Amino acid sequence: MSKVKKEGYFASIKRRDPAARNAFQIFMFYPGIHAMFCYRIAHFFWKIHFRLIAECISYWARHHTGIEIHPAATIGKRLFIDHGMATVIGETAIIGDNVTIYHDVTLGGRGFAHGKRHPTVGNNVIIGTGAKILGNITIGNDAKIGANAMVLHDVEANAVIYGIVGEKQ
Repeated sequence: MSKVKKEGYFASIKRRDPAARNAFQIFMFYPGIHAMFCYRIAHFFWKIHFRLIAECISYWARHHTGIEIHPAATIGKRLFIDHGMATVIGETAIIGDNVTIYHDVTLGGRGFAHGKRHPTVGNNVIIGTGAKILGNITIGNDAKIGANAMVLHDVEANAVIYGIVGEKQ
């Protein structure tokens, strides 16, 4: 088992953010932590069909953090949303473990279809500032999505994607 899988949430953030000094600072001043805390509670209520309570918690978190996470989204362990303002995670999005998302990222849908319409993001993925990942697509494990990339198609594991249409490097 790798070291990454054994480390705790705050330790994983400290490893990924050179500005992070200690768990107290992370807990107090990182809006991504606050948004994730609220998401976990909202997701619990969503799963037991107390949807209005879940949406109220989600709305409160968005208002206070600038991060919008739909309570029905599925998020793995140790998601780190750095800065976070204007980050959106849609209803049917699935995010793996140890993912890092920077601010102004959208994991959104394309159109008004019912069913799975948001991206699936693998483990250990890094999504750069301003990236838009849209539709029912899959981002493979260990991929890196560059800042302001527009990704509309599946991305293979370990790939590096950048640009308006998501060309591979």
